[in-house]
Amino acid sequence: MNGAEVLTPLLDGLDILGLAIFALTGALLAAKLRQTFVTMAFFALVTGVGGGTVRDLLIGAPVFWMSDPWVAAICLATALIAWFTPTRWWEGKLLDYADGAGLTAYAVLGSAKALSYGVPPVPAALMGVITGCVGGIIRDVVAGRPSIIMRPELYVTAAAVSAALTAGGMTLGIANPLVWGVAFLSGFAVRSAAIRWQIALPSYHESADS
Repeated sequence: MNGAEVLTPLLDGLDILGLAIFALTGALLAAKLRQTFVTMAFFALVTGVGGGTVRDLLIGAPVFWMSDPWVAAICLATALIAWFTPTRWWEGKLLDYADGAGLTAYAVLGSAKALSYGVPPVPAALMGVITGCVGGIIRDVVAGRPSIIMRPELYVTAAAVSAALTAGGMTLGIANPLVWGVAFLSGFAVRSAAIRWQIALPSYHESADS
């Protein structure tokens, strides 16, 4: 499989979905911090492209947004939407669910692209997790707030579910659209359940006698 074979309408749609949602979360964070439009646009860009940039550098692919003029344009347009709308419009659980959709969409895309560049299944799955999570981590670090991966409910786990199903299904030769659809929906279901019922993995507790 070569690097071009992964470019299908379904993955393109997941790419745009993830990019727009993550860019919006970055712009909204800057808005809540009462920053300028330039800062909002910067946050939208680094959040939208951060994970994909790290992935492409690791797998030896051309950095995707350097050759696609629509990526920066989508991030800028998203920042404009955030600039001209009240932040209260975006408060509540809706944005969390949207972020979950972007997270799992990017996890599917990242794993599929890594496999298309000859990366073995396990590292390819990790590339999906990186694609889904790193943009949000960069956003939070730049903003000086606790990283999104430190949330108590399942977050990275949802990305891992989507990434693992993508890598496993494609390696087994199952029809790609079916694999991608199931992987996206499964990861999104995990993230949605975590948001709805605050499901979390057990945290580390050091034993008293150690």
